[in-house]
Formats: sequence, structure tokens, C-alpha cells
Amino acid sequence: MIPVSQALAHLLTLVSPLESEDVPLAEAAGRVLARDMHARRDQPPFSASAMDGYAVNAAEVERHAMFKVIGEAAAGHAFDGRAGAGQAVRIFTGAPVPEGASFVVIQEDVSRTGDLITITDDPGENPNIRPRGGDFTDGETVTAPRLLSAADVALLAAMNIPSVPVTRRPEAALISTGDELVMPGADPGPDQIIASNTFGLKAMLEGFGARARILPIAQDTEGALRTAFGLADGADLVVTIGGASVGDHDLVGKVAQDLGMERSFYKVAMRPGKPLMAGRMGSAAMVGLPGNPVSAMVCGHVFLAPMVRAMLGLPDAGQQLRNARLAEPLAANGPREHYMRARAADGVIRAFPDQDSSLLTVLAEANALLIRPPGDSARVAGEPVQYMPI
Repeated sequence: MIPVSQALAHLLTLVSPLESEDVPLAEAAGRVLARDMHARRDQPPFSASAMDGYAVNAAEVERHAMFKVIGEAAAGHAFDGRAGAGQAVRIFTGAPVPEGASFVVIQEDVSRTGDLITITDDPGENPNIRPRGGDFTDGETVTAPRLLSAADVALLAAMNIPSVPVTRRPEAALISTGDELVMPGADPGPDQIIASNTFGLKAMLEGFGARARILPIAQDTEGALRTAFGLADGADLVVTIGGASVGDHDLVGKVAQDLGMERSFYKVAMRPGKPLMAGRMGSAAMVGLPGNPVSAMVCGHVFLAPMVRAMLGLPDAGQQLRNARLAEPLAANGPREHYMRARAADGVIRAFPDQDSSLLTVLAEANALLIRPPGDSARVAGEPVQYMPI
């Protein structure tokens, strides 16, 4: 068995950033920007009013000053002229500030009679003008790689960028193995269970940014597994679930090697998830996960997430860990790194009392994996520990 850190290092050598593709900006949210992008204009492209009011010369602004209104400026409709001494232009939020004006007196601070306004209240020091380029200037950079959020998309749109280069989503093929498995909605026999792992892993991988396709369940025969691997052709990542141990019916490793898999490692010193296998099959990375439901999902968080991030070209592809304090004491840990299902909130973490690796109900309640190093001594309440958000 190898430690988790070594297994993860091996796995990351099996993948590399994928090529980029151009997508319309409207489809870019959640994708990874592949190249730096540069603004194509200033924002705002002109000095704009930040308030509804009257644009005047700042040197003339004082309480009781009077101005003649000579025109109007609205968003999308500039005043075609100049505000001279003693003159004001009625202006609305977002409108270009007219030439000669350098202060917008808000409408609540003036009284108006016909074409004359009087500043009746203290106008303050804020000119209420958004300067040209105050947000960003022509040529300003949005750096890559970057997981594009809604705010990033809005920024790129304001920069007048209609499409962006993004890293292609990794294609993952999921193969559940075992005579005991049937798909959800089927009528299982007395000795069968539902293939839950495949659906959980598909949701997980797509949450990480990959595309995942569920292949037909492979029965416990070499022929069925060969067919399943053939259906995975073209995937960047092939994930098998179950059949990776050493029992008489665990054939994944043998068939994969017969098909040319270059094995990287087998078995990891972790709990849950020891029977983990990985290697390369042609141009695809191959990961053989344990069939136990919780073990497969935990290994997905620990190993598949960093692999997908690496394929997307995102930095810090290792484990994303946080710190919290124990709500309750913990007994000493054994020789394997333990990923305990837990709940973390407000800087405090509590491990669930039953850590049986078959309990999906516990995993569904968890929002964290509390990490116990191998041989970790007993811990008391209040001690700091590390965890992985899930």
C-alpha cells in the first residue's frame, strides 16, 4: 500500500491540461478561461452621472447658487452642447456628463422653477460622477486560468468580449461492475442491489467540471469487461467501480492490463478506499475505485477532483483543506489515513459516530471529510484538525 499523498502524486502524472475551445460568452459560466482576455474599451466609456440631478461647474457649487437649465442628458442620449457659467443640464443616472460640467447636484438638493434651479441644501463634496475608465481601461486583463463565475462573465461582457477560449471539459466514462448490480428503477433480484455509485460519481464529476457518461453495467466476466472498456473509447478518464480487489470475481485489473493498461499503483493506505487502482490506457487515465458506495464517493473527492482540476488547467490541483476545532473527542487512529464523514460549521467539526463505509445516509448528511493521519493519537474536544469540504 502507498500513502494517499503518493497515490495523488501518481494520479496527477496521468493527466495534463486539455486543449481549449471557443464558446459564446453566454455559455461560459462555470468553464475555465484558457487564455488571458483584454478589455476592448474603457468602462465607463465616458464620465457618467452617478445620480439623477443637474450637471454644473464644480467651481460654482454652493448653497443658494442659481443656474439656468439649458438641456437634458439621459442614459444613451448625451447633451449636445456645453454647460457654461451659471448653466445647468438636467441629467439622469448613467448619462454622459456634458462638456463644461464637473459636478452633479442631486435633485433632492435643489428647487426648480421653470428653467431656474437653486441649490437649497448642502451639496456635499462628492461630485457624483463616475470617471471614464473608473472601473477598467482599454487593454486591462482578465487572467487565465480562471473558473468563470457570473461576475466574471458580466465583466467580460462589459469589456465587449462576445466569446472566450475555455479549456475543453474532460470526458469521463463510468463503468460499474458486478453481477449483483441493477440500474435504479429496475426490479432487483433477491441477491442484487442498485448501482448507486455510478450516479453519485457522475453528479460529482460534472460538479467538478467534467462531462460524465454512464456505461452499461459490466457483469463479472472478462468478455463483459472488455466490451465495457471498448465503449469507453475516446474518454479522457475511465473510472471503474468495483472489481478492483483480489477476489475470484475481481477481474478489472486483469482485463485492463490485458488491454494494455500501464499500472501506476494498486492499494492505498486510506480508510475508506484501500482497493484503489490506477494507470494509463492509451491516451486515457484509468482509475479503478472500490465498489463500496461510500468508499467510491470518498475516493472521488480525494482523487478524482484534483485530476479533473488538473485537466482543466486550474492551479492547486491537490487537496483543498481547511481547519476546524473538534466538537467531541476522538479515539486514536489506526495505520491508514482516515477520511471520516463529518459536519463542519462555524469553525467547529463533529464526526459522525458510525463510520461504516456502506452508509450513504451518513455521507448524504456530511459536508466534510475529517482527515486523521496514520497513527494519529487520541484527540480531545477543541483540538484543531484538518478537513476537506464536500
